[in-house]
Amino acid sequence: MKIGIFGNDLPSDRLLQINKVFDKLSDLKAEVFVEKDFYNSLEKELSYSPPIEGMINNDDFMLDIAISFGGDGTFLRTAALIGKKNIPILGINAGRLGFLADVSYDEIEETLDEVFANDYKIEERTLLRLHTEKKVFADFNYALNEIAILKRDTSSMISIRTYLNEEYLTDYLADGLVIATPTGSTAYSMSVNGPIILPQAKSLVLSPVAPHSLNVRPLIIPDDFNLTIEVESRSQNFLIALDGRSEVFSTGTKLAIRKANFSVKLIKRNKNSFYKTLRDKLMWGADGRFRP
Repeated sequence: MKIGIFGNDLPSDRLLQINKVFDKLSDLKAEVFVEKDFYNSLEKELSYSPPIEGMINNDDFMLDIAISFGGDGTFLRTAALIGKKNIPILGINAGRLGFLADVSYDEIEETLDEVFANDYKIEERTLLRLHTEKKVFADFNYALNEIAILKRDTSSMISIRTYLNEEYLTDYLADGLVIATPTGSTAYSMSVNGPIILPQAKSLVLSPVAPHSLNVRPLIIPDDFNLTIEVESRSQNFLIALDGRSEVFSTGTKLAIRKANFSVKLIKRNKNSFYKTLRDKLMWGADGRFRP
């Protein structure tokens, strides 16, 4: 099986964790390829040079499975590098919360055994596509979590005129607007009081950031709706972030947001579920009044 490993710079206390991944893949006789920058970081920062078949240095690669080693931010970057290649991604958590990268240190060996025995499930996750007249975001204008439209370099709010299927919805007077997928409902959208949406739901959520009017609430819409957005700002510019990758736009730019025509494939353990993730990561059901 041909495996690709993607990651970011790691602190020294993650050496045992990444070493366990490479040792297990060696035991399983995998062909291992590593993102070049990540491999160089392992050598430089951790003095660790695992045996590999080769390096991934551009977008000309094909794999059976990609492993994202890090947090959810690393997973999002890996998904952007994978793009439309239809390669399933396994997220091993070397970060903090880990909704996407949810395989813990203690589960690495067992999870890899399951993967090589085809004992896992694939979850297909929706992406959003941003369209503008000019090419933006290095031609990968897609987001797995959210597209965030935000004010820039000013204390003044922005006006975000929003249309759904070409019918006028409202002008959001706010610091910004987050358009999130179900996957992104537990990310930026949740931090601005957006609802949590099950990954299987065919929905999107529009969550305003610090709206001027308190009666403007998050809105759930079908994921096959087309959004058209125009932004006004006193500074004559604003920011758009796709899963944290940001660019500055001028007011007057017309934005069209659609569901992408491809999905990201996530590898999940059969014994895990989204409900378990909510209980574990958000401590649902835990009572802080009782401590051991």
